[in-house]
Amino acid sequence: MVPTMVLVADDSRDAHRREALRGLAEAVAERGEAPVSAAFGSPDEVRAAIRAVRGPKVLVPAFVAGGDVASAHLLTQLDLGRMEDSCQTSPLGAVPSIVADLAGRLADSGRRPDDGVVLAADGTTGTEERQVVMDVARMLSRRLSTPVQVGYLRTWAPTVLDAVARLRRDGHDQVAVAAWRLVDGPDFDLLRRLDATAITAPLWPSELVVDTLLAQHRAAKGRLT
Repeated sequence: MVPTMVLVADDSRDAHRREALRGLAEAVAERGEAPVSAAFGSPDEVRAAIRAVRGPKVLVPAFVAGGDVASAHLLTQLDLGRMEDSCQTSPLGAVPSIVADLAGRLADSGRRPDDGVVLAADGTTGTEERQVVMDVARMLSRRLSTPVQVGYLRTWAPTVLDAVARLRRDGHDQVAVAAWRLVDGPDFDLLRRLDATAITAPLWPSELVVDTLLAQHRAAKGRLT
């Protein structure tokens, strides 16, 4: 029996975000590799959606590590360890193909070779997520052959504004922002108000995201047998 992939995220903050998450779940399901169920909403709504799934299940965060504080907090409230016949994957992180896609999005959005680069994350709930964000920044820096500063929208320093200012003090008159977010949401309005050369779109839609979520599901299946 193929375990159901249960995609988990907080979708309560914005209608566009909710629509994007639903579209992601539909795109994963259309591959036909595994049954897919969406568990989006508040902690109570997510618990109810998970309980409604019969049989074995793999809980897959529908966000990137450090890219969605609300969803990360939601996961910590679910007490998933007590659930039988289930396991959980980590949020998407420093995956080389996704970082390469992010670099391509910078070029597509108008970033020039001499522009400074800020990796804009939402924030983190702990040191593990913070390390993932730093790993992404290092990988992106190597790919672009330029320093990449990390900036956070909440919970951690430096802020995105601080990171932009630091690059300008270092001689970069123009700064591009690589948004470390899986889907659109209200925080993108904050990024769009920055005086930046370019701001990348969210990582989804991209078939690479679907590929990576399915790869996580395949890897986790073995833990249930």
